[in-house]
Amino acid sequence: MTSTLRPPPPAPPRSPAAAPSPAPRSPRRRRSWQQALRRDWQLYSLAVLPLLFFLVFRYLPMIGNIIAFRRFKPGGSIFGEYWVGLRYFRMFLTDPTFWEVFTNTLVLGTLTLLFCFPLPIVLALLLNEVRARRFKRFVQSVSYLPHFLSIVIVAAMVMQLTSIDGTANQLVRIVGGDPVAFLQQAEWFRTIYVSSEVWQTVGWGTILYLAALTTIDEDLYEAARIDGASRLRQTWHVTLPGIRPTMVTLLILNIGSFMAVGFEKILLLYNPLTYPTADVISTYLFRMGFQSSNFSYAAAIGLFEAVIGLILVLSANLISRRTVGTSLW
Repeated sequence: MTSTLRPPPPAPPRSPAAAPSPAPRSPRRRRSWQQALRRDWQLYSLAVLPLLFFLVFRYLPMIGNIIAFRRFKPGGSIFGEYWVGLRYFRMFLTDPTFWEVFTNTLVLGTLTLLFCFPLPIVLALLLNEVRARRFKRFVQSVSYLPHFLSIVIVAAMVMQLTSIDGTANQLVRIVGGDPVAFLQQAEWFRTIYVSSEVWQTVGWGTILYLAALTTIDEDLYEAARIDGASRLRQTWHVTLPGIRPTMVTLLILNIGSFMAVGFEKILLLYNPLTYPTADVISTYLFRMGFQSSNFSYAAAIGLFEAVIGLILVLSANLISRRTVGTSLW
């Protein structure tokens, strides 16, 4: 008698209601965050002071922008007396003096960007080619030092160098020329400002580029040499693409500060004789707010400047992401 083996009956299908639901992730994430905080609380505590700094000096003061839309009187409410809408924005849009300082801001910002952005790249590439370590360290130290000088000291040095009896006029006398009061002539101010800015910032700006140069793979240079590429070709096809993310990031950051061109240095160097080329939005805002006590008008100008800066940053980031493929976010 033969026995027939029958396959077991199929299991009844489970209803969707009986299917086990996935465990919620939020408690697990919360536990992992609590564990990380308990384990590395010393590292997280280092971020407390920077966060407090930005909260107190960057975010809380933004509440004061409300007076750009309200009439503020000294001694009254810190949020203004009554609502005036866009009155102060219409005031500076129809003020010819504002458009003069706006033009000066664009010109000085463009000149600063044209000279202070590419020169650190050039200096970093040149230092990267230097093989004598002592000479390289000497050049780096000399180029870094101006960054650590106070703006007041730099402005005092510029005034001494360009005074009637200063070094610049002594050189003018040597070649047979007449002394020039450089800081009292509007046509000289932009040259003096940009030159001092280059001297003070170019050396310090090379640090990030030199750090980026160390991340480039040496095998790429070896392959380029095997293909017969010269040093110039290696720089163009290997070095510059290797530091392109750093270049794009710093360019976006520089564009973000385009409108806030050197307020402290301009304030220390300019005078009423150089207003036609030296007066920028930040110095005009300072005079309107603190010398004329027109705080609502100054707040409207500052808010306008901040909005323009935000638009520039967002536009530069978008263009960079679509064309180069590198961006801040």
